[in-house]
Amino acid sequence: MPILPVLLGLLAALLLFSGIDDFIPVLMCFLHRIRGRKSAGASSGGSVDLPERRIAIFVPCWMEYGVIANMVRHNLSVIKYRNFDFFLGVYPNDEKTWTVATELSRSYRNVHVAVCARPGPTSKADCLNNIFQRMVELESELDCYFDTVVLHDAEDLVHPDALATINRERERYAMVQIPVLPLPTPFTEFTHAIYCDEFAEFQTIDMRARGFSGSFVPSNGVGTGFARAILDRLGEERGIVFDPVSLTEDYEIGVYIHRAGYPQIFVPLRGTNRNIVATREYFPRRMGSAVRQRSRWVTGIALQGWERDGWRGKFAVKYWFWRDRKGVAANPLGLLTNILFVYGIIDFAQSAAQHRTWAFATNNPAIMRLCFLTFLLQCFRIALRMACVARIYGVPFALGVPLRTLHGNLINCSASFRAVYSYLHAKRNRRQLAWLKTDHAYPTRTALPTQRRELPDVIVSSGLVSEGDLVALQCQLPEQHELEDFLLAHRLVSEDELCHALSVQSGLPVTKVDLEALNPRVAQSLPARAQKDFNVVPYRIERGQLLIAGPRVPSPGVLDELKKFSQLPIEFHLVTRKHFREIQAALQPQEAMALLVAD
Repeated sequence: MPILPVLLGLLAALLLFSGIDDFIPVLMCFLHRIRGRKSAGASSGGSVDLPERRIAIFVPCWMEYGVIANMVRHNLSVIKYRNFDFFLGVYPNDEKTWTVATELSRSYRNVHVAVCARPGPTSKADCLNNIFQRMVELESELDCYFDTVVLHDAEDLVHPDALATINRERERYAMVQIPVLPLPTPFTEFTHAIYCDEFAEFQTIDMRARGFSGSFVPSNGVGTGFARAILDRLGEERGIVFDPVSLTEDYEIGVYIHRAGYPQIFVPLRGTNRNIVATREYFPRRMGSAVRQRSRWVTGIALQGWERDGWRGKFAVKYWFWRDRKGVAANPLGLLTNILFVYGIIDFAQSAAQHRTWAFATNNPAIMRLCFLTFLLQCFRIALRMACVARIYGVPFALGVPLRTLHGNLINCSASFRAVYSYLHAKRNRRQLAWLKTDHAYPTRTALPTQRRELPDVIVSSGLVSEGDLVALQCQLPEQHELEDFLLAHRLVSEDELCHALSVQSGLPVTKVDLEALNPRVAQSLPARAQKDFNVVPYRIERGQLLIAGPRVPSPGVLDELKKFSQLPIEFHLVTRKHFREIQAALQPQEAMALLVAD
């Protein structure tokens, strides 16, 4: 018998086994829906207002100076929750990130910096441990207590309702995992689109099926809320909260929490696209970066997890261990399938043209049935993934799933080979596995969601005016009169306080312009009429951007209009009203001096 048909039959049998295994989580979700009963994996739901627990958001940083400021400012402006603090972990030898983080802590009262004890990069877990220690120190300083710890990365977009959701679910669960979804990118960005495909399916099916089966819910590393009691217990049992040796400390801690008997929940995806309460971020867009990141996942979850946790636990736990670890073998198998598939198509065309027998032709009924069943199962899998992707990213984007599957198999196979090599090499040389950090990117301001907090909410949460006093003031507010003007006119807030509140509400940075360094030629880069109409002034060109300042938050339409006058990207900074007049006076002394004298 020819070898190729036999090889095809063996491969079909393996793929059929793997395909049936992939169908089991789908069946779990289907049976749960049929039964219509609430289980451990279902959200408690409800919209009851609960007291806000104090939440600490941990953000480990290594060389994140390009993204961390935008991340903090944006999330401060959108999160619809008042009782939370950011803790930014930085390294002493990463001065740029340290400087940016320190400036953020000076600008926002709920942003704090934790400086790691050792130079970086060490590991994400080591950075998290230093952040935890800083949180404990702050509790002593302020006589407060953080009930919940939430993990995030420096590129994350936190959903406005995420912290409120974690706070609600913490009534019943000690660990709450908010879904994680990649931000949409153009159809042509195949590498990033693979993340969109896989996360859409995994977060829709697998993560929920884990809860339905009574197994552990792994932390996704971001958007995970932990009860403080869990972290304190970890610290007591092993002397350290997060294991610095583990490459995937998030996954490991999820296993520990389940084994310790604490209840966990994955908050299911509800709604469509941006309405879904989920953490959004950009993932690697280049194949090399994707292989690097995924090799860390394979090493930590499959290889380290096998070594450290073995196969302990009840059947459901062992099954999900198998699901998480089988990629080491399944990924190369997928690449082999792709190669044989492409070769089979080419040889079929050649055999038809040359009137010869196809290399994979066989009359063996068992092999033919295996291939047919495998083909049907793979078609079902692809259709299911397309349905999950279409729900979140739209039908046009989902049409690319079949093509991206081939590219994804190549990336996953490369990651598996790299992971096995790195793991064995480290074991042979008796070295710890290196932390492979992923480079992060943050969306431009125009690409960010616009679900920002209202200014009154920011003013109350900042402690400038009590909620009762603000309601009374709004009743006195004349029609077509701005709240910020009213507050300043009645001296209820200072200009600095208002500028800070506007920064929190808008996500725009506050700046102090060096008047002596002003360049009149830069000020002329926008027409005088536009500067007057929109109440802005250009003051510097930096990093290829035109920096403009103004005392009010500009609307998107204003920024679009200003872009028509400049070939450079425009970045807007907030300044106080008095400082704005000082800038105008420095650039246009004769026209602006009268305003300063009157002031």
